[in-house]
Formats: sequence, structure tokens, C-alpha cells
Amino acid sequence: MMLPPSRSIAGGLLICFLFMLSTQKTEAKKSEDIRCKCICPPYKDIEGQIYNQNVSLKDCNCLHVVEPMPVEGKDVEAYCLRCECKYEERSSGTIKATIIIYLSVLGLLLLYMVYLTLLEPMLKRRLFGHSQLIQSEDDVGDQQPFANAHDVLSRSRSRPNMLNKVEYAQQRWRRQVQEQRKSVFDRHVVLS
Repeated sequence: MMLPPSRSIAGGLLICFLFMLSTQKTEAKKSEDIRCKCICPPYKDIEGQIYNQNVSLKDCNCLHVVEPMPVEGKDVEAYCLRCECKYEERSSGTIKATIIIYLSVLGLLLLYMVYLTLLEPMLKRRLFGHSQLIQSEDDVGDQQPFANAHDVLSRSRSRPNMLNKVEYAQQRWRRQVQEQRKSVFDRHVVLS
């Protein structure tokens, strides 16, 4: 039994996402996923700077991150007290999975747009050969509303029952719209 394309794509995305999460947990933390960021404000004649190093949480302080040290001797302690160091950790696997899911959804929406703009009109013309007849009725407007409706319905007797129901519902809806137009524009009465 084959799954519909949308379910198979969703299943593939789910499997890809779970695989990425499992590989992320089994691998050790990569150096680009962890870092210590120290923001040091201006001190005496030294400009403020931001320092980043890939170090562990216990080494996340000014002495291990700020290299080369811009001050010497006794000023090192005073300089480091002014610096604010934060340990940052991210999950690149989750980021990758999120981007893959986002791009997949965007791709599916793009394919659906192509289907709606290119393929659906061709399929409608193939299934409903009388579409030009209905469009010509719309162009005529109030002069001959639904003059050929009986011809359209009689020609469609050989089609499956569901198409007949759809066509009949469309014709009935169009008649109701025509009646409402006449009522509103000619008699200025709103139908309920």
C-alpha cells in the first residue's frame, strides 16, 4: 500500500529530524557549539573589545578568554573585573533540522503554487470540456443568463455521477447570484 505524497514527505522529514537529533546526542559537543564570550569595556587608554574562545564552562573567565591580554602586571586584575564573561551553548543539529523543515515546507508550498497556476487549469480543461461555454455565458451577462445550461447538463450525462452533482450545484449557484444581482441592482432589494 502506497502512502499519499504528502504523508510520505512528512514521514521522510520526521525520520530525518529524528536521525539528526540522535546523532547530535551521541557525538561529543563540537567546539563551534560552545564558547565563552567576554565583553570588556574601555579601560584607561585601551578600547573596549569583545573576545570569543571555545573553552569549557569552568574556564569561562577573563584570564582564559582574553588573549592577548591588553594590559600587564597589576592592571590585569582590574581589567578582568570590568569584563563580563558569558558561557554560550547552542545546538547546531537542532538549527540544521529547523532549517531543513522550513525549506521543505517552503518547497511544498512552491510546488502547490505551481500546481495551482499551471496544472490545475490544464486538468480542468481536460475534465470539463465545456468550460469555454460557461465563460461565454458569463461574458454575455444579463442578456442571456444560462441559455445553454440545459445543453451543458444534457451533454454531461455520460460523465460520472459526482461531476453531474458538481455541475448542477455550480449552475444553481450561478442562477442564485444572477437573481440576487437583479434584485439588488434593478429592484434595490436585498435577498436574505
